[in-house]
Amino acid sequence: MELPVIDSINFAGEKVLVRVDFNVPIENGSVTDATRIKEALPTLQKVLATNGSLILLSHLGRPQGKRDIKYSLAPVAKELASILQTPVKMASDVIGSEVKAMALALKPKEVLLLENLRFYEAEENPEKDPSFAKQLAELGTFYINDAFGAAHRAHASTADIVQYFPKKRCAGLLMEKEVTILTKIFQNPDRPFYALIGGAKVGSKMGVLYALLEKADALFIGGAMAFTFFKAQEKNVGASLVDYEHIHTAKKILDKALEKKNPIYLPIDIVTENHGTIETNKDFPIDAKGVDIGEKTIEKWQNLMQGAKTVFWNGPMGIFEVSPFEKGTFAMAKAISSLSATTVIGGGDSAYAAEKSGLSKKFTHVSTGGGAALEFIEFGSLTAIDFLKK
Repeated sequence: MELPVIDSINFAGEKVLVRVDFNVPIENGSVTDATRIKEALPTLQKVLATNGSLILLSHLGRPQGKRDIKYSLAPVAKELASILQTPVKMASDVIGSEVKAMALALKPKEVLLLENLRFYEAEENPEKDPSFAKQLAELGTFYINDAFGAAHRAHASTADIVQYFPKKRCAGLLMEKEVTILTKIFQNPDRPFYALIGGAKVGSKMGVLYALLEKADALFIGGAMAFTFFKAQEKNVGASLVDYEHIHTAKKILDKALEKKNPIYLPIDIVTENHGTIETNKDFPIDAKGVDIGEKTIEKWQNLMQGAKTVFWNGPMGIFEVSPFEKGTFAMAKAISSLSATTVIGGGDSAYAAEKSGLSKKFTHVSTGGGAALEFIEFGSLTAIDFLKK
């Protein structure tokens, strides 16, 4: 079955449950980055424009299945009302008679935001209380999943709930856009296709690195994860961050690349926190800690990427949050965003770096889900998408 999408659905008379991803940063009771809220607007406006009622479901943070005011979605309701320019009712709970009454009383074009789904353990562990998904489903007559950032999770609100809407369910416009663009990369990217992978989470990216070896014409590996690959080559990287558990896996990836004649480019020079810039064909001093890619690497990678038709980027090149060490990340963001190519950022820190550098709007697509984007590139689908297709 194809992914069911909104297309020309008329939501008049429907109470539409929309699973959104409003997991946004909040400080002192205010939303500090409303990007994820704004990305959901096309779907929300589509429902409201056709006289549907909106019942929004989201999680926020990790309250560990317990009510914690620190993770309340109340500030999100306020921000959403300002962005939508329409009142947003805020439920004090997720399920129960009071919430059910609020949902029942909703009129066309009215908006209700439920409290944090993760205040209930059954959201992340549906098997502990199968009735939780059923109670959520009873609040609406139509279900839309627009939470791409949570689409790789088999949670009550993304997976189990779908069974209660056998003929009235679809993907939201954001979900559809994410799936369309990432499917193109997974199945048939315009070539040459290059992937730039950075960050520190080596273990969580090994699967996607294997997948990209099969799909990409070249891999560029920067950030802290590069040091694990250097260790796999038996190089001395001083006090730089190394994922010792995955050195063997890194070596297998390097060997696989040689076997396939598919190049992996590692940095040729590294900016360190305490020893200036060091070329990577030399041993690092014992206390040298790498924090960014160097000028020679930037220049070489920029030249190699000229002529690319597709570029996928996930993970910064260094500690870009610290001003002296953002140069490599920002330089690669500028280089990729200026290419005449399909340029996709796989969410996470890369998306934040692109935003911080002022270049995010110059990319073809900035994914709203880091982990979800990586899993899609690896497997070609996600749990929540599979449930919508069933």
